[in-house]
Amino acid sequence: MANDLSNILADEFVLYTKTKNAHWNVEGIDFYDKHKFFEVQFEQLDDIIDGIAERIRSLGHYAPATLKTFLDLTKLLESGNDEKDSRSFAARLLLDHEHIIRILREKISRFTEDFNDLGTSDFITGLMRDHEKMAWFLRTQI
Repeated sequence: MANDLSNILADEFVLYTKTKNAHWNVEGIDFYDKHKFFEVQFEQLDDIIDGIAERIRSLGHYAPATLKTFLDLTKLLESGNDEKDSRSFAARLLLDHEHIIRILREKISRFTEDFNDLGTSDFITGLMRDHEKMAWFLRTQI
């Protein structure tokens, strides 16, 4: 379970970094609104990251905590940032949220059925709901 959670943590950290990039580098007439929008999203991701790391520790393992480790564990790709408008950023971030949602859906039953860990399954269910809401908000920006 700790390995699965570490992979999720890596994806979350890469998504957090990509969302920070959108916050810092978005351009256009809607700059201020989207700058704030992406700020809310990366703050939510920061809370998610902390929660996953704490869940890993509560299971008796150490959480990965280096950029190299995150890049080795993640399934997300660092993307080129040719387009700096808010719609392009939102579309790229939405794809990553949808990827994480798919992974979380798979892990919910794995944690329950394979590990009989309802606590971690419930925790992952909450993360999935958070990502579904964030993805919904991103869809409204495209």
